[in-house]
Amino acid sequence: MSDVSAKPVAPLDEVMLAMDVVDTLRHRQDLATRELAGVAREQQLIDKLREIYHQQGIEVPDHILREGVAALAESRFVYDPPKPGLGTTLARLYVTRGRWGKPAMALLAVLVTLGVAFFGIYLPYQTAQAEQARIELAEALPAQMDALYQTIFEETKVQQAVMDAESLRQRGHSYAAEGNRQGALQAVADLTALRDQLRQEYVLQIVSRPDEQSGFWTFPEINRAATNYYLVVEALDAEGNKLSLPIRNEENGQVETVGKWGLRVPENVYNAVAADKRDDGIIQNQEVGRKSDGFLQVEYNVPVLGGAVTRW
Repeated sequence: MSDVSAKPVAPLDEVMLAMDVVDTLRHRQDLATRELAGVAREQQLIDKLREIYHQQGIEVPDHILREGVAALAESRFVYDPPKPGLGTTLARLYVTRGRWGKPAMALLAVLVTLGVAFFGIYLPYQTAQAEQARIELAEALPAQMDALYQTIFEETKVQQAVMDAESLRQRGHSYAAEGNRQGALQAVADLTALRDQLRQEYVLQIVSRPDEQSGFWTFPEINRAATNYYLVVEALDAEGNKLSLPIRNEENGQVETVGKWGLRVPENVYNAVAADKRDDGIIQNQEVGRKSDGFLQVEYNVPVLGGAVTRW
């Protein structure tokens, strides 16, 4: 057996009594300070403690009173808060997890959801959109421009259409190379309009209906001493359907899509039509021109001055 004998452990009730003595001394701090810091002996403090407990009807052995006085001097049974640090902070967070745990988990769930949405959905979508736009500008739109140009080249009967188409195609390719999608789309739209213009077929004739003007004259704003004469015309396709065409108004420079417009003609042409209508109320020769497939412009049967108005 070992020669070293273990120190006997004090019974629990004695430990509790010693703690109560210390607690009493803390509550009677004036007594403890005066007695321990003064010249009186420890026995005097013990005597006073014994009297205090005796007044409460409690008999405390002297060795317990001595143990309590010694414990107070040694700061036993005193809680010293831990020093600030990472471990202390983590311990306090763990202890108070019931208060902040659920809100934190909810916030974490929101952040995870947002992360999944951003990295799993939004970024891939944006990447796909960017790649689609790149392919459109690098391949699809230039190919569309080339196809429209080739169609115009094959269908036109006038060199001007080929020259216009080539200019539009080059401009569109430049826009596509620069990443200018709107410019490239506009070039495709312009080429499409040029192709459609080539394919149009219609007859341009003077309006000759009761209660409708067949012609009129005006004083131009830029020269009030002059007089402009116009025939009111409309375009009809092969089935006799009225067409609406883009017409540039020479008075304001704006292009409007209209079903009938004023075509400026020389005074003698205007007078001849007016005389024809006065004769019997019917214009015998209504046709003033014809737009054929493969051509850009109307081939006129009468002299015209190249201007038009959309409002009168």
